[in-house]
Amino acid sequence: MLHTIALPAVLTADSMASVQAQLLQSMQALPQGVTIALDASGVQSFDSAGLALLLACRSAASQRQQRLQVQAWTPSLQSLAQVYGVLPLLDPAHPQAD
Repeated sequence: MLHTIALPAVLTADSMASVQAQLLQSMQALPQGVTIALDASGVQSFDSAGLALLLACRSAASQRQQRLQVQAWTPSLQSLAQVYGVLPLLDPAHPQAD
């Protein structure tokens, strides 16, 4: 079963601590073994700390035997994830580039 959690509009170093706490709380409320989709369609402002946050959420999900993916990427966020080489880790629909 897929559970969707909307990401906030701002994913930057300034907002990371509060956003991470909120996301982890939402994820921990879900049962083990589920797939979690983080909906990025509303993300308007982000930096590399935002990508680190998404990777931390992926790690936390893995520890709870949950599967995490990001969906509805904004083009600029997807581009940053691709430049940093983490897009395949966060979105299985995008295979690793050779």
